[in-house]
Amino acid sequence: MLIEHINISGPSELLAELKAFYGELFDLVEGYRPNFSRKGYWLYSADKALIHLTESNKHYRNEKPGYLDHIAFQITGLKEFISKLKKMDIEFTVDHLADIGMTQLFFKDPAGIGIEANFLYETISS
Repeated sequence: MLIEHINISGPSELLAELKAFYGELFDLVEGYRPNFSRKGYWLYSADKALIHLTESNKHYRNEKPGYLDHIAFQITGLKEFISKLKKMDIEFTVDHLADIGMTQLFFKDPAGIGIEANFLYETISS
């Protein structure tokens, strides 16, 4: 089993902001999306539509914590990614799990969703 994609639903202004955010930060590109009744975007990494953005006026930011804590991505290029975060003025925290050789960065997207970026065998000092 694998996770097929994530879907974020919200107003069109937020979707445009999320599209730019994920595009710049993770180098995702807008690609083919079937002709659904609601507008939106599919953001691709290579040939995989990882993030679906769907226009909705029924969804809104929830100020109360929910049970979904974050979404994690495994990528490469730790130093370059940190530079992108700083350039985009995104606050983040760092954790390093030496026993599995993983550096983790934690931050929020424009919708307030927790994001974790994992880098195997890459450290800030390397």
